Amino acid sequence: QVQLEESGGGLVQPGGSLRLSCAASRSIFSIATMGWYRQAPGKQRELVARFLSGGDTNYADSVKGRATISRMNAKNPVHLQMSGLKPEDTAVYYCNVCLVGGTCYWGQGTQVTVSS
Repeated sequence: QVQLEESGGGLVQPGGSLRLSCAASRSIFSIATMGWYRQAPGKQRELVARFLSGGDTNYADSVKGRATISRMNAKNPVHLQMSGLKPEDTAVYYCNVCLVGGTCYWGQGTQVTVSS
């Protein structure tokens, strides 16, 4: 079993930037996909950005050009850098890691609020 913990959220002014980090309770290997999702109030959880099994990346259209996903290490698998933040980016952001074989892990989420 793996626990994921996100950090780096908070209140950001429109146009600002942030970096979200994902820490794992133990080193994770045999990762198939990993990335970030978000859920705004009253909306379904949606993809923000992720690494696919072949190493390619996949970004939501709404964040293309403003978000960069990075691989880190086995204990801190994936980070997300976002700039040019907009009020519509306000959501709870979740780290997700799926292993080869299908097991997936989610963090508890970190709140990002974009407001002046």
